[in-house]
Amino acid sequence: MKNRTILVVDDSAVMRQMISAILEEAGYSALLAEGGEAALAHLGRAQVDLVLTDWTMIPMDGGELTRQLRLLADYAHVPVVVLSTISSEAGKSDARKAGANGWLCKPVKPETLLDVVGSLLQMGRA
Repeated sequence: MKNRTILVVDDSAVMRQMISAILEEAGYSALLAEGGEAALAHLGRAQVDLVLTDWTMIPMDGGELTRQLRLLADYAHVPVVVLSTISSEAGKSDARKAGANGWLCKPVKPETLLDVVGSLLQMGRA
């Protein structure tokens, strides 16, 4: 299951580094992007198995990034998990409508992050 590539999208360099350290320690490869546009550019160069994205970013937020991903044939079914400080039901509902598969609130415990990532990647292989 390891050796999977995860795209980490967050406008906070500290968050990107923290999340990638957790993922890499668990055996995943992490690509880092500081926003939606950079994330989409990565997808033109590398295939990713899962996307972890912040919700609140400027100019392209996590919702728009998710909607854009769902329009791409190669990413229509790639799991997308939102990592956000927002915990409102409205935000989670918007994420589901955009096509996100899950929502985790920051700060997230490493074991929780890895459990969610692992289960979504397992489902994708079934």
